[in-house]
Amino acid sequence: MAKGKSRGSTEINASSMADIAFLLLIFFLVTTTIDQDKGILHGLPPWSEDEPPPVDLREKNVLEILVNANNQLLVEGKYMDISELREITMKHISNNGKLPNFSVSPDKAIVSLKNDRGTSYDIYIQIQNELKAAYSELRDIEADKLSGGNMTYKQISDCADPLNQDTNDKEKKQCKAWKGEIKELIPMKISEAEPENVGGE
Repeated sequence: MAKGKSRGSTEINASSMADIAFLLLIFFLVTTTIDQDKGILHGLPPWSEDEPPPVDLREKNVLEILVNANNQLLVEGKYMDISELREITMKHISNNGKLPNFSVSPDKAIVSLKNDRGTSYDIYIQIQNELKAAYSELRDIEADKLSGGNMTYKQISDCADPLNQDTNDKEKKQCKAWKGEIKELIPMKISEAEPENVGGE
């Protein structure tokens, strides 16, 4: 009996499937956007074997800021909007003993920040920005006085940079002296306590 014609093979050629999958993987890796966390640059103090000297803290020299789990600010026991934080921080630092509840001088003024474990990272960044902006504005005022209204604190810092090729040695020396004077007059003292549950409504 004669055999019937053999039917064509029904198997699918999968030899190129690996190539297609690899190309799809590359496509998704290239086109996918990955959210990046915002970061804050903090300079740590240099290491020293010596014990730090005892610090005499007066209560009025410390501006206490608490942030609860609902991202609400409690500044010196009063609820406050984040938009008011820069102004009261500047008022505290530059008080010079005028008002009884604020610092006696800028070099003794301390900002104490305590966050709740539930505080959002976005609010934390906003608070840090406002605090640093307060110090920057006060330093700009001093820079304006020293430079005769010609430079901000950042411009003085850039001028004092040893790698700056736009300034000569004499200008660098002057800017370095101004920068040191401003930092000594208005040191940035932001103390951060370990986060804990500070409560909320």
